[in-house]
Amino acid sequence: MKTLKYNLVVINNNMENGMNLTLKVWRQANAESAGQMTEYKLGNVSPDMSFLEMMDVLNDQLIRKGEDPVAFDHDCREGICGMCSMFINGEAHGPNRGVTTCQLHMRSFKDGDTIVVEPWRAAAFPVVKDLVVDRSSFDRIIAKGGFISVNTGNAKDANNLPIPKVDADKAFEAAACIGCGACVATCKNSSAMLFVSAKVAQLSLLPQGKAEASQRVLNMVAQMDEEGFGSCTNTGACEVECPKGISIQNIAIMNKEYLKATVVSEQEAQ
Repeated sequence: MKTLKYNLVVINNNMENGMNLTLKVWRQANAESAGQMTEYKLGNVSPDMSFLEMMDVLNDQLIRKGEDPVAFDHDCREGICGMCSMFINGEAHGPNRGVTTCQLHMRSFKDGDTIVVEPWRAAAFPVVKDLVVDRSSFDRIIAKGGFISVNTGNAKDANNLPIPKVDADKAFEAAACIGCGACVATCKNSSAMLFVSAKVAQLSLLPQGKAEASQRVLNMVAQMDEEGFGSCTNTGACEVECPKGISIQNIAIMNKEYLKATVVSEQEAQ
């Protein structure tokens, strides 16, 4: 009985210590309609909640009132899928570095704060509804060459494929990209260079990817341009806001691969 009493006291204290927040959330019925910021008051928010859990609480209240819940993307909620694309107080995935929105906890905010929540803003990422955007442009870029199609056979012993450790480390670091689109949303030009370069660099650094390297980079860059992404002006904002810390050095690798592929393509055409 004493244990039960203690637990009840803890729960009550947590509720009393909850934060009161003002949320300004972008609401947009569909891609064709005009959107607007809508203000909501939310009380007793636990600092231990993730940002998405806080949005779940908001939606629960809206549904109980008979109102339309806020639409937002989510899947794994473990920082792996890249679905939780929210622009929070002017920053992709919120104020913390190296985390996705689902990994952002409400203890990063203070009682009485006003939090502005918007979708990614880019022509190539049209709004579907509220905070959900269509990121299928990334899928089409990957479909143009972000893979290895050569038959590699059975899995080889690691020692049979000698790869310099520096190259292996760079490839692994580039492969950490989850395609969330924070780089595009952060860039003043809505450039997708960090995303595309991560995919190009990852494969170009490994022996299995060299067979198709030239055609891959040409096709993926062409598709990126066709999707309407902006150009890169090397401000570095994409690297700062990337939840996986993808380096802009990959952009230099991709530019090198693109220049080399262009020269080879021109020589073959002569």
